[in-house]
Amino acid sequence: MTVDTALPTEPHVMHTYGRLPIALSHGRGCKVWDTQGREYLDGLGGIAVNTLGHAHPKLVPALQDQIGKLIHSCNYYHVPLQETLAAKLCELSGLTNAFFCSTGLEANEAALKIARKYGHDKGIERPEIIVYEKAFHGRSIATLSATGNVKVQAGFGPLVEGFVRVPMNDLAAVEEVARTNPNVVAVFLETIQGEGGINPARTDYLKSLRRLCDEQDWLLMLDEVQCGIGRTGKWFAHQWAGIQPDVMPLAKGLGSGVPVGAVVAGPKAAKVFGPGNHGTTFGGNPLSMRAGVETLRIMEEDGLLENAARVGGLLRTAIERELEGVEGFVEVRGQGLMLGIELDRPCGELLGQACDKGLLLSVTADRVVRLVPPLILTAEEAAQIVAILCPLIKQFLAGGKA
Repeated sequence: MTVDTALPTEPHVMHTYGRLPIALSHGRGCKVWDTQGREYLDGLGGIAVNTLGHAHPKLVPALQDQIGKLIHSCNYYHVPLQETLAAKLCELSGLTNAFFCSTGLEANEAALKIARKYGHDKGIERPEIIVYEKAFHGRSIATLSATGNVKVQAGFGPLVEGFVRVPMNDLAAVEEVARTNPNVVAVFLETIQGEGGINPARTDYLKSLRRLCDEQDWLLMLDEVQCGIGRTGKWFAHQWAGIQPDVMPLAKGLGSGVPVGAVVAGPKAAKVFGPGNHGTTFGGNPLSMRAGVETLRIMEEDGLLENAARVGGLLRTAIERELEGVEGFVEVRGQGLMLGIELDRPCGELLGQACDKGLLLSVTADRVVRLVPPLILTAEEAAQIVAILCPLIKQFLAGGKA
């Protein structure tokens, strides 16, 4: 992709991102425009964040109203909107209590702390947590240690101890840990691995984990930071398996772009934290809570779970039809509007090529094209994604240039 020299450089910003040479200016629905006036179809949704797309006509006035009242209140005081959002999340999940923070990393950190204290409360001096290969839970030292990616861990050792790693969907591996390790207190996994390549936990595997955790008195902790909040066509991806976790971290799509994180817990874990055990400055502030409340309300009013399932199904079917038989195409994975297209080779260059053609997406796990667009995506916009993306993939796999 040719760098636009009209774009400003960033000499004072730490070089932590490999950025494409565009800067977004504004958006509406599933379309965004850059500072040069070029239009893009948003197939990335801010990495599964912009649930309602951009400048949603119901969300914008609600946030403007809240900004005019109160943006921040520290947690020395009651924040009524916290109870409103917590009650709704408990209603949707069947769980009982919620803690609010600002990011998925913070939500996962809180889950790890719950698990450790749960173990200590049971008299286990050095509690351990089962985690997974290819997992991604964040970039703090603890969540990085739970993550299963040596590339993002490199240079940050020593990592935190207390994690036992197993492959995804391998029940025998978890049963072997149960047989040999008395210090395990929890199983922690993404219901659908996002950064690891859109790898779903199988329905039968999740049901077996729920049974095993009950037998062992472990916590089942399901990271729904990326796959939750309606993205798969149900409120939470684990609901396709008909189970409930004990701990469920959330973030990304919960605030439609306003930073909101949450840990929702059931009876076994909801009372583990007491006053002083955990806290946050920004988490649960009135603006973020209003964003969460309004996001869930609009999703229900506009039928966005049904839309995610229907349009996501159309999108997946069309991609599979277009790429069937193409040498180098492996498969499409995921559910609803969380899809990964695996190729047989690293394909990071597709990121820039798609951007040049007016489509925003990402490449994760080196070989997987990830699509996590806003849940308002229409069938027509899904067809546009296919019309742009599939020819690019075919040209790439054929060794040609877009």
